[in-house]
This record gives sequence, structure tokens and C-alpha cells, in this order.
Amino acid sequence: MFDVRRSSLRTILYGINVTCTMTSPKNLLKAWNIRAKKRMGQNFLVDPSTADMIVARSGIAREDIVLEIGAGLGALTIPVARMVSKVFAVEKDPQLLRLLQIELKVSNISNVELIEKNFLDFDIGSFTAQFSKNPIILGNLPYNISSQVLIKLINCRKSLSRAILMFQKELATRLTAQPNRKAYGRLTAMLQYSADIRSLAHIDANLFFPKPNVDSEVLEITFKQRSQNIAADEEFLFKVIKAAFGRRRKTLKNSLAGSELRISDNIARHALERAGIDPSRRAETLNVVEFEALSRSLARAMEINKK
Repeated sequence: MFDVRRSSLRTILYGINVTCTMTSPKNLLKAWNIRAKKRMGQNFLVDPSTADMIVARSGIAREDIVLEIGAGLGALTIPVARMVSKVFAVEKDPQLLRLLQIELKVSNISNVELIEKNFLDFDIGSFTAQFSKNPIILGNLPYNISSQVLIKLINCRKSLSRAILMFQKELATRLTAQPNRKAYGRLTAMLQYSADIRSLAHIDANLFFPKPNVDSEVLEITFKQRSQNIAADEEFLFKVIKAAFGRRRKTLKNSLAGSELRISDNIARHALERAGIDPSRRAETLNVVEFEALSRSLARAMEINKK
């Protein structure tokens, strides 16, 4: 049943009358004379049923703790808060935080803690140390920082369990690509080494305000336990992956030799051959296991060369 008190409060606050559990982002921003900030990648989900669908498919449970990236106007915050024990909602825009605080009060939500912070500066390790169970990451990521956020999560994944994230469709395609595909790249290899990925939902561009130029896709990223990862030196593995894709049109031998690894053609060729990889192959043809073998072989070759 529609809550008349909720409708009245929203009418008083925003000067608009609504008959749904989610205030229209367009109306809400207009009422507060706020424009969506393109530089922050602000595109707000407008359809409550889509938000509910994402939450339902996420598999979250009552005992879970959720850390939300970019809470915005609460399109995901509110339905998630009704499903879990606690939500920590990170948002860098103070104007949106003030609006979200009101939306939470209007919706009678009391288990959300708002954090005014740029997530790229957020200390995940210190935050998660207070819990006995690793939190779940949730977010409709600003397109302009999606890759940076993902690399941060990969590096901090020991403190996390899963992530339910909405990406620009093009990036989602890259993250789930297989070797020998044009979309397969550095970030793909890093993520597939670190996690299992599956698509949860496709979201049309017209379900956002302002409407972006592209559709979105929601991915579930389940981080692997450390015991599953067999790279002896993970930091070096990621450097090797970066070097291999640094000049992706060139052969692996030439890409590695011309990279920040500062190795010769001979060392690159020897390491590749010892790893059972043809030096004339290109980076996008290697799967994660081959990158791991290459990193171990390169580490040995470079150590021998120092002697």
C-alpha cells in the first residue's frame, strides 16, 4: 500500500507529488537546482524495478555487509539496505549526500552509514579490518574511473569477497573477453587471474538520467582465494602483463624487450621459449596460465642475468 506520510514528506521537501518508492532523479535534482556532473560520470538509474532486479540477482543475504561505491541518489542503496545488515555508502559529491540522507529518512532506512570520500582514496584494508566477514562491494561505477576502481579492488581483494558492479557495456565486454579476441587486454588478464566473472544483467541506456551514450552491464566478480593463485610474485606478474600489452601489435618478444622491464631481446626470447611460448605470438593470445608461466620464466632469466 502507498504510504501517504512518505508522499506528503516528499511533496514538502521537493515540491512534487510521487506515488513510488523512488523519487525520480530528474525531479529530485530539479527540485534542488542541481545538475548531474558529467566530470564525475553521474548517470542515475531511474527505474526502481531494475534496481530491485540487480539486488535480487546479486545473491546478498541478511547477514552481509555491503560497501557501496558511488551511492548517488540511492537507487541501489535503498533496496540493498532492506536486504542486508549494514550498508556503508561512499559518495564524493556532498550535494548528493545531502539528498541521499533525506531519501534514506523518507524511506525509513536506518542501517546505512554515509561516507563522504573519493573511493580511489578510500582505505579498504583499514575499513574491512573491523569485520569478521569480508564485505561485498556494490556500485554503479562512474565510467571515467571504472578501470582505476577495478585495479584498486584487485589489489585489495584479500579483504573482499565479491563485487557486484555496473560497467559501461564496452568495458564489461573487455573484462569477460577470452584470449584471441580484440577486447582481451591487460585489465582482462589481471581480473581473470584474480577472480571469476559472470554477467548478471544488461541495462539499457534509456534507464538512466541523464541518458548515457552506451548501455551498461552488471557483472558479479568473485575474488579467488590466495591459495588458488599460483604466481610466485604477483606484483611482477602484473608488470609482465602490462609490458606484454604495452605494444600489443608487436610480438611478445619485442613488446617485452621494449618495455619498462628493461630486458634485452635475448632475455625475452629465452624466457618465452623456456615458458613454452612462441616469441612471435602477441599478448592477446596468452591465457592467464601462460602469463603466470611467463612471469616465472622471466623472473628466473632476469635473476641469472644479474649474476
